[in-house]
Amino acid sequence: MPERTPDRNEASNRNSRRQFLLASAALGGAAIAGCTETEGNGNGNGGGNGNGNDGGNGNGNGGGTLSGDINIAGSSTVFPLMSAIAEDFAEDNPEVRIDISSTGSGGGFANYFCVGETDFNNASRPIKPEEEDLCAENGVEYVELIAATDALTVVINNENDFATEMTVEELAQIWEADAAETWDEIRDEWPNEEIERYGAADTSGTYDYFLENVMGERGHTDDYQATEQDNTIAQGVEGSEYAIGYFGFAYWYQNQDQITPVAIDNGDGPVEPSLETAASGEYAPLSRPLFTYPSMESLGKEHVAEFARYFVSQTDNEEIVAGDVGYVPATQETKEAQMQKLEDAIEEAQG
Repeated sequence: MPERTPDRNEASNRNSRRQFLLASAALGGAAIAGCTETEGNGNGNGGGNGNGNDGGNGNGNGGGTLSGDINIAGSSTVFPLMSAIAEDFAEDNPEVRIDISSTGSGGGFANYFCVGETDFNNASRPIKPEEEDLCAENGVEYVELIAATDALTVVINNENDFATEMTVEELAQIWEADAAETWDEIRDEWPNEEIERYGAADTSGTYDYFLENVMGERGHTDDYQATEQDNTIAQGVEGSEYAIGYFGFAYWYQNQDQITPVAIDNGDGPVEPSLETAASGEYAPLSRPLFTYPSMESLGKEHVAEFARYFVSQTDNEEIVAGDVGYVPATQETKEAQMQKLEDAIEEAQG
């Protein structure tokens, strides 16, 4: 499928994209539909001509306009990437309406996807065995697709000049079940001030990943402000000099003046989160793959299958994935492998 790379050379276009993503994230969801001026006019720009140009609407029948609803829930971390790609798809397919909700990876699987309520579930970690069982109980089959790579980011207030670097062990002391109450419990030279914590809710894949890769059997403290909304975490940290939080890299990337990222020392010296350190694996242990899971039943619908194809086709688009959103794009090899995996699933679903 030909790959479409939308034109975003002007700064105003990029700012509008980021404002859209931030506003949608603040509301916890996005309803995306195409531009009405292109509706069904077959004007050659990918809007309703069924020719496969721009990767968005090649419906394989030689004509006709794609139409229908697509419902997506799951990870707040994948949300901005899915929203950005859905926005572009909708411009070329104005009769396809895409609703995306930020429910957390686990909340999406348990409450929506595995009970047959949504077409896709976004996830910032792989599906769990108990979620696989729930899907099986409800006859929901799916395919796992890699969306991008994230650098899970720990953030502090801009006035905090003492905790800009931390070891993984120090992070664990801050976030474990029996967590430190004041900063000087972590290092003697740090201030005797109460630690104020903001982080992902336990329905979140970000929470799961942080728990598994930082705390392990030490558990996760309940003494924090838990939320699925990244903007709430950012606002909390921005508003308190002694606050700390964590979320996906994309939100900090889009709000770099608000809060400060912490460099993480995993034994080889402190490493700041970035697209480069996430791609290389140097930012350990907080680099992680991101996923989306379309259901097989939904892939049997042409408009859903075409959106899935378009999504995968854009996963190596540096301007969208890295420039607009703030994640590490897939390699060409990964994208091609995921596209083949998807095409096999679509063939099975529509066979």
